[in-house]
Amino acid sequence: MHHLDAEESQISGFPVTAPRYSAAVRILHTSDWHLGRSFHGASLMREQEEVIGRVVELANSERIDLVVIAGDLYDRAIPPTDAVQLFDEALVRLHGTGAQVVAIVGNHDSPSRVAVADRVLEQAGVVVRGDISRCVEPLKLDPDDGGPSVSVFPVPYLEPLLARQHLDQLGGDAEAADAAQAEAAETEAKAAERAGTAGSRRADRHHPAIALLAGRQSPEAETTRRASPRRASHHDVTELATTLIRRAAAAGGPTRTVVVAHTFVDGATPSDSERDLSIGNIDRVGLDVFGGFDYVALGHLHRSQAFDDGRVAYSGSPLPYSFSEENDTKSVRIIEMDAEGQCSTEVVPLDVGRPLRTLRGRLESLLNSAEFAGAEGARVRVRLTDSELPLQAMAQIQRRFPHAAVLEHVPDGRRAPGGGDVAEAVENSKHPLELALRFWEDQHGDKASVAQRDVLASALQAATGENDA
Repeated sequence: MHHLDAEESQISGFPVTAPRYSAAVRILHTSDWHLGRSFHGASLMREQEEVIGRVVELANSERIDLVVIAGDLYDRAIPPTDAVQLFDEALVRLHGTGAQVVAIVGNHDSPSRVAVADRVLEQAGVVVRGDISRCVEPLKLDPDDGGPSVSVFPVPYLEPLLARQHLDQLGGDAEAADAAQAEAAETEAKAAERAGTAGSRRADRHHPAIALLAGRQSPEAETTRRASPRRASHHDVTELATTLIRRAAAAGGPTRTVVVAHTFVDGATPSDSERDLSIGNIDRVGLDVFGGFDYVALGHLHRSQAFDDGRVAYSGSPLPYSFSEENDTKSVRIIEMDAEGQCSTEVVPLDVGRPLRTLRGRLESLLNSAEFAGAEGARVRVRLTDSELPLQAMAQIQRRFPHAAVLEHVPDGRRAPGGGDVAEAVENSKHPLELALRFWEDQHGDKASVAQRDVLASALQAATGENDA
């Protein structure tokens, strides 16, 4: 779906670009901007400005019809002023390309602050959705490509307890609507059969009766869910939201569906820079809850990854926010959706921001070897292998690598921090001295000598009153 021309109009004082479409719908999917974030104390604002510029450039050059930003627009609920100004500039510039824009709040964002002007902005083709109760209200695109309309359902981050209250209220009349819709579909089918045209209509997967069946829950399942006293999970509320979305899509007639959500799909790969949604794995959402939609644009995880042949995907963050993302290619996804709702995807590297490098070696080598020349402009994590930590090591390192962010002392023969089985050692230690000796070895890279062992044993005895077994 390419822009052919644009008609300018005024809605509530806003200049509105109304694109006209053909060929296929083109969607740019990005997420997790985290505007206002720092990297180990260093501001990322300039690099985030570069990200915005690159996304705007792609929206123009790739003739994008819809830009989707799948949550975590800011890094914290009350963002700094310059981050708010940058997001405002991003919306203005993206709208100026002629694309429609849909953004949702993530778990880092404040729904009431971020989406304060959503109803007004929506009239100009810019949706910033934070109100859970509006997740069944789509932004509609009407392309001239021979296919049905495209309904974009923005689902803001669903905190389970709060979301369940809103979604249960939304679903209060859903069963009655289901019954009426099913009855209408049955009446239509009988009329077609009497007219002898039952087999003439093609099996359109966007037909409302079929979409309705895909979204229905059995009365028994619905009753059990409402009566269940257990705490709602992320899977529960996401399943409920997508059920309601299917019903809303079905009620509007044939349509192609795009869902924008901010969650952790089971089986996806996280990095070290996401905020946990809950303890353990109870934050995971089954992939099956997104069945039947044409494209699902996800946010929350910072690595680009896709499922179900690309139909469900994370764009990943546009910049690396931890050293665990050092080898990730930061990108956006450009989706082309045809008249049948089939999608093809191109992953487009952004190539912005300062790279990350992990360097390992002795201080003298790090300061003088040509081997590390390519890292002088990067954000650097240094793992020093000197047997003793040199004085003012970080200050010396930063003279060559001014963006060095992390210094870890890892003498030769010792595992890097986080690479050992410390938790397992604590669990399996049968005596405090055994654990103390394990800690000594982890810190010094060598086992304690007999004399050192005796000192540790004496200290433990004095502290605990126990004799070494």
